[in-house]
Amino acid sequence: MNLLDIAALLVTIAALFAYFNHRYLHLPRVIGLMVISLGMSLAIIAGGKLGLGGIESHAETIVGSIDFDETLMHGMLSFLLFAGALHVDLSDLLKQKWVILILASVGVIVSTVLIGVAASAVFGWLGIDMPFIYCLLLGAVISPTDPIAVLGILKTAGAPKSLEIKITGESLFNDGFAVVVFIVLAGLAAGEAHVNAGEIAWLFVEEALGGALFGLALGGVAYYLLKQSDDYQLEVLITLATVMGGYSLATAIHVSGPIAVVIAGLLVGNHGRLYAMSNESRANLDTFWELLDETLNAILFVLMGLELLVLTYDGRYLLAALLIIPVTLLARFITVGTLVGLFRFARPFAAGVVKILTWGGLRGGVSVALALSLPPSPERDVIVAVTYVVVVFSVIVQGLSVGHLIRWIHGPRAAADTDH
Repeated sequence: MNLLDIAALLVTIAALFAYFNHRYLHLPRVIGLMVISLGMSLAIIAGGKLGLGGIESHAETIVGSIDFDETLMHGMLSFLLFAGALHVDLSDLLKQKWVILILASVGVIVSTVLIGVAASAVFGWLGIDMPFIYCLLLGAVISPTDPIAVLGILKTAGAPKSLEIKITGESLFNDGFAVVVFIVLAGLAAGEAHVNAGEIAWLFVEEALGGALFGLALGGVAYYLLKQSDDYQLEVLITLATVMGGYSLATAIHVSGPIAVVIAGLLVGNHGRLYAMSNESRANLDTFWELLDETLNAILFVLMGLELLVLTYDGRYLLAALLIIPVTLLARFITVGTLVGLFRFARPFAAGVVKILTWGGLRGGVSVALALSLPPSPERDVIVAVTYVVVVFSVIVQGLSVGHLIRWIHGPRAAADTDH
């Protein structure tokens, strides 16, 4: 199948599944789509066991032909990040800037180490040969919270405003830091001797700081062009060029594309929408990006469910994943609890902030994409399988219950801001 046929198939499946979920399941859309996709994947696998191998083989061929890493990290991600940042209040974000920055950077590194150490013990106990550097690599893959999963769930979770800003801000920014940690560890795992402390530090500066500065410039250019126009069709085109051209250029000059797009989205979504657009342009721009965001989210979560068809199956991998799920949550709890504890000396926090940040830190497509980007090896098979199970648990179990947790802690008026 060519690219157009695959895209047509995914959009059609997403539309049918979304209708089924809306009509019968009534789950949050992204969770419903993933549940239905997983169900279809399991049905196809079961059909293969019952003698319908042709259907299973054909489905595996189609899904296997889709480069998930390329599709998400160099395709959908830039649009989804920009759409998410477009409606984040910059003044609220700046109030939480230090908490968000530390959670998105130090939090990812600490969590990577904690998960890596615990995973090494789990793999050793199960007799899975896994060098320690790959255990750390697994930690880097599943440590970052995913903005795509988080933003989709938080729309209906009813979190207090400040908690929503913390979770959203962390998830939007930690991709850039997580990718740097992943690149460093992947290089060490591949035996690249030239990776040293100085180069690691420079890589962080180049990717994170460079991405932020490039994003400021990108957002500034977009703001200037938007201010010169009062044609909403042209303004939509300018924002598309900002996302697509900006992300590609950021990749070409070796700065963080995710961070650059987020910064540009914040500038366009705040100063651009307020000072450079008419009411008509603002309404049309919002409608366009909301529609694009919902459509890409639907396709992504369908694709995540279908990825089950191409995983390497091993009972020990599944057992390892089930043991690593609580490890991941505990690492998140320790990391968030420690960092929030340090900030408590300078500022108050809402009740249950550590519990909500822990349970609301969902993993998603970015983790799966990073795992699938590794070169073929036995260690990759383990990392991909474990990551997939952790993500499925995170999106379905945590995603469905985080709203209940928030309401249990804060009551029915959870949406009221209780944190400063």
